[in-house]
Amino acid sequence: MPRPVSLKSALILALPLATLAGQAMAHTGHAGHSGLMGGFLHPMLGWDHLVAMLAVGLWAASLGGRALYALPLAFPLVMALGALAGMAGIALPGVEAGIAASGVVLGLLVAFGLRAPLSVSVALVGVFALFHGHAHGTEMPGGYGPLAYGAGFVLGTMLLHLAGLGLGLAARSGAGRMAMRAAGGLIALTGAAFLLGAA
Repeated sequence: MPRPVSLKSALILALPLATLAGQAMAHTGHAGHSGLMGGFLHPMLGWDHLVAMLAVGLWAASLGGRALYALPLAFPLVMALGALAGMAGIALPGVEAGIAASGVVLGLLVAFGLRAPLSVSVALVGVFALFHGHAHGTEMPGGYGPLAYGAGFVLGTMLLHLAGLGLGLAARSGAGRMAMRAAGGLIALTGAAFLLGAA
């Protein structure tokens, strides 16, 4: 089992998120940014994306072992494929519902400390990543280069995964575990609110 990370280290990992979290209101605020910065901000500026990205890191920390790197790597890889499909105009039904459901499901997995085999865990986050990626691709503002925009949202997503991972690894004590489960519950509730809106 990996050695627990100190709270100080976790806060350092979460610092990039903390500087942007105050702006996370909706999928707006891209105007005036470069493609790279616009892509980077896209997962940060929507609560539906942000909570799911954090949940991937938290769940990976909860699972431990190979999940520590498999989940935070699988998500952006599949997400990039979903974004390519979105940019190409390939339809994917139920995107908004899928994004909202990712917050509900991943939040509940964290809240209840549920475990799954690595293959199932990777497949699950991969399915959700497809929806998130498709939304990133279809919502790319005109005038942005797809390469820079894609690099931006992959980087932003990976930082959110690292923030969740760092916080999850720091929360392996009794009190920390309770805080992590409470965070999972809050993520699930946030996803449920979006799911009701998408219905």
